[in-house]
Amino acid sequence: MEVLREQYEKEVVPALMKKFNYSSIMEVPKLEKIVINIGLGDIKDNPKSLDNAMNDLSIITGQKPVVTTAKKSIAAFKLREGVKVGCKVTLRSGKMYDFAYKLFNVALPRVRDFRGVSGNSFDGRGNYSMGLKEQLIFPEIEYDKVDKLRGMDIIFVTTAKSDEEAKELLTLLGMPFRS
Repeated sequence: MEVLREQYEKEVVPALMKKFNYSSIMEVPKLEKIVINIGLGDIKDNPKSLDNAMNDLSIITGQKPVVTTAKKSIAAFKLREGVKVGCKVTLRSGKMYDFAYKLFNVALPRVRDFRGVSGNSFDGRGNYSMGLKEQLIFPEIEYDKVDKLRGMDIIFVTTAKSDEEAKELLTLLGMPFRS
């Protein structure tokens, strides 16, 4: 399933070098990692929701998630420091490209009324963030075994120096941006 990595090396690198006039191949931006995060607001009411979210995330990514905890106490949210609040997975190299390929070509087209992802979610340093409303768009998740619909945040971390370079990189990799 190294389709996206081969595409990056054969098509994306030459196109980016030509467009941005890079003098060296080492200047060409690349995808560094993809972080998938599920935040759980209902963990106080349903302690088993963390196990279910971790199971879903491990099925989707093929990697064991890490539990995230609250960094500080917030009284308004009835949250104490050190309490479990979600889980995340950081994908690199082969698994990262496999996940990106699956997301662009299988999962996103399954979203109802999908017209592309927003091009405004860049952070100014070449990283892109997007949110999904439900985990059911991934084909590995069985509808009957889902206890609750959970959204997730997906962050694409690139080595690009500007948002324009990062957007061009993700577009060439197959990210379906709205026109």
